[in-house]
Amino acid sequence: MRSSAIASGEPLPLARYRFDIRLVDPIRLPDYAGSLIRGQLGASLRRIACMTGQRTCEGCPLLRTCPYPAIFETPAPASHALQKFSEVPNPYVVEPPPLGARLVEAGGMLSFGLVLIGRALDQLPLIAYAMQRALDGGLGKQRARASIDDIMIEHSTGQTSIWDQDTRRVLSHDAALTLPPAAHDPSLTLRFATPLRLQHQGQPLSAQELTPRRLITALMRRANLLFDLHASRPGLIEAPSELAHMAEGLTDERDLRWRDWTRYSSRQQAEMKLGGVLGTWRLEGDLSPFYPLLWLGQWLHVGKNATMGLGRYTLESLPGRVQAEGGVLP
Repeated sequence: MRSSAIASGEPLPLARYRFDIRLVDPIRLPDYAGSLIRGQLGASLRRIACMTGQRTCEGCPLLRTCPYPAIFETPAPASHALQKFSEVPNPYVVEPPPLGARLVEAGGMLSFGLVLIGRALDQLPLIAYAMQRALDGGLGKQRARASIDDIMIEHSTGQTSIWDQDTRRVLSHDAALTLPPAAHDPSLTLRFATPLRLQHQGQPLSAQELTPRRLITALMRRANLLFDLHASRPGLIEAPSELAHMAEGLTDERDLRWRDWTRYSSRQQAEMKLGGVLGTWRLEGDLSPFYPLLWLGQWLHVGKNATMGLGRYTLESLPGRVQAEGGVLP
């Protein structure tokens, strides 16, 4: 039997950053702000990076070298050992403020997270510049202006500022995440802070249709593709078929509820209704082979629309202990 899905102790090119934004104008946040933050950051980055002025990236002669598609619209490889892909995951995750519409007054602070994977880590200065340009122009329909107050990198003992506010520059820093050794807890609980939207044949799965195998398979596929395509680390998780079969031996207990939300798609010029499950999902059985993967999933998220922050969870083991930031918090 395999000891672990991923070798523990190895550093992976992955980091979570926290952006602290100070509002010049008041803003009313929607129920879920992930789409808003991602949309405005992406639009600003495209305006800065685009050299040809084409309306879409498709067919652009600079598609494979431009930093915008490399981060926000990663082109699928012409060929791949696994299969032919029509689309592939992008190397970032926006982690918005907590769910719930609310007003942030002028002078108030707004914080959100940004996870970067592989070569996208090298683009953080460009991303920060694009974010500040977006804030200068104003967020949302209200065009609420703001400025970056700080950017912090998360590590095992806390967070460290990497932002020089005077020069508006990102300071040099190490960005890597080291996987912990496999734990041998008899049960692990995934507590979802944003809707989990696993799909089958293009349709979202209800809480009753979820299984440990479907969860583990989705996590393995996402992790393998991200590190293969964006960090030149193919086969991060070996023998995924074997591990998926092992996941069928796990039992589970779910306390999940469905939550719908809507977002406006500027690309489709329409309101889109999305939804997923929130709550807790406890897995039981021989979890040691899956522990590093489940732990890593706290950074990668899982399921559809992960880039805008869906499928975010924290991992809990024994009562009162949370597995996060590389350690156990009381």
